Amino acid sequence: MALYADHDALRASAADLRIVTSDGQSIAAHSYVLASASPVLEQMIDRAWRGWGAECTVRVLGVLSDAVLAFLHFLYSSRVAPEEEEVVGAHGPQLLALAHAYRVGWLKRAAEAAVSARLTAERAVDMLKLARLCDAPQLYLRCARLAAKDFPAVERSEGWRFARLHDPALEGELHQLLEDANQRRERWARERASQEAYRQLGEAMDSLDRIFADDGCCDAPSTDKPCAARDSTCQGLRLLMRHFATCARKIAPGGCARCKRMLQLFRLHASICDRPDLDQPCRVPLCSHFKTKMQMEKADKTWRLLVKKVTRARAMSSLAERKVPEVVAQSWARYSSRWAKLR
Repeated sequence: MALYADHDALRASAADLRIVTSDGQSIAAHSYVLASASPVLEQMIDRAWRGWGAECTVRVLGVLSDAVLAFLHFLYSSRVAPEEEEVVGAHGPQLLALAHAYRVGWLKRAAEAAVSARLTAERAVDMLKLARLCDAPQLYLRCARLAAKDFPAVERSEGWRFARLHDPALEGELHQLLEDANQRRERWARERASQEAYRQLGEAMDSLDRIFADDGCCDAPSTDKPCAARDSTCQGLRLLMRHFATCARKIAPGGCARCKRMLQLFRLHASICDRPDLDQPCRVPLCSHFKTKMQMEKADKTWRLLVKKVTRARAMSSLAERKVPEVVAQSWARYSSRWAKLR
């Protein structure tokens, strides 16, 4: 209670309002302070004044008196000082409910952040219901993420058992949140796998350019000279091309799966290659053949989408590998140090 000592004398002097809590405690306060801090309290005080004389009474119910004292303290101070964050955390759910009910926006945001930071799996269901009742989206999202991350612990909580017995709507909502979270994880996993496949195809295209370049990393597809960069990709391509050069099944009915894969890589390279054939023709095998074929036949939508995504992956990879100029790096270091001092 020492935290509220600064305002006790102020409330005791010339107090014209009594706050009555659920446990019967009466707290002296000033009507003009509370009315200026909360529009809901302003209306309640206005109605109370019409039925009383020199002093009126306003009931703040639903929470314990300690939480009401903390609520009044913050209404008087109009802010949450750094040393008072523990008080907000100790009475977080009660302060969130009071700030929402009495429309004190800044205190509601502070209480929502404090409850979100101290959330545990045992309280996730209770706080999810509180977030829904108090329109607290940050807390709602935090509860949903925690439930999706550690649902076995949530199932062992009293809040979950109560929801299963008495609140089927909340139980169904939580199940829907978990299903949505699983679908998002599966979608992100598929997207990451697709991006990795496009990145590997982009590396394969770069390796083909290096293998058959005049000053490339390999003198010929059959040499065993290792590449300085992406050695596994170049080595795999050389083995695949060595098989393609000697395989007799590529012209047999049904063909060879490895040869078909090599032809697809050659076709993809031709779709991406921007080297003009007249000045310096590309030395990658079948590049000119596939370019001519593409001019005569329009590629299907799926192939065009593949070419677009591989081209984008190559561009992003080249940007990631680009070295930052020393002048820019030094400027960024100076800016970061100045920003750290200002903070």
